[in-house]
Amino acid sequence: MRTLVLCALLLLPQLGTAQIYKTVDEHGNVSYSDKPPASGSSEQVKLRETNSTPAPEIIEPLTPASAAAPADAAAAGYTVAISSPGNESTVPMGPGNFPVSASVEPALGQGALLQLYIDGSPYGAPQSSSSWMLTNVFRGAHDLSVAIVDNKGDRQAESAPVRVYVLRPSVNSPSRAGPRPSPH
Repeated sequence: MRTLVLCALLLLPQLGTAQIYKTVDEHGNVSYSDKPPASGSSEQVKLRETNSTPAPEIIEPLTPASAAAPADAAAAGYTVAISSPGNESTVPMGPGNFPVSASVEPALGQGALLQLYIDGSPYGAPQSSSSWMLTNVFRGAHDLSVAIVDNKGDRQAESAPVRVYVLRPSVNSPSRAGPRPSPH
């Protein structure tokens, strides 16, 4: 069995470079073969390049900005975490819509708001609500984090990043990038 598998693996690269020949006999019947006929004429068929898609980019996990936050942020005593979706979750095939929710301890004080970040970029405006409904998120891996920001936009605390994988149907064009999520 191992010998058979080894032989198949050795022949596999040669299959990709095989030539195809088209032959038409005297009755007009067309046949194709990987070898030219012993007698008669044939033409070599030009094969189109095999469709392929490049591997997706590897996105490194985000590091929370709270590690670099000033000392007075620690004095505020906030902790924030993404409660849903869980880390390494997969959003099933569909339009790329899913909810995100966060938990905050203690409750937000006056002037404190929550900002959602997707792949390090802010999503929408800071808000007092701890939930978001993401729409039209393109396929692939995305790192989500939530930060508590003050009225100047300075981060007071930030959650650990949560990675989600979005599965979506795609158009057969590898050069088309998916749309960015719209902040609603």
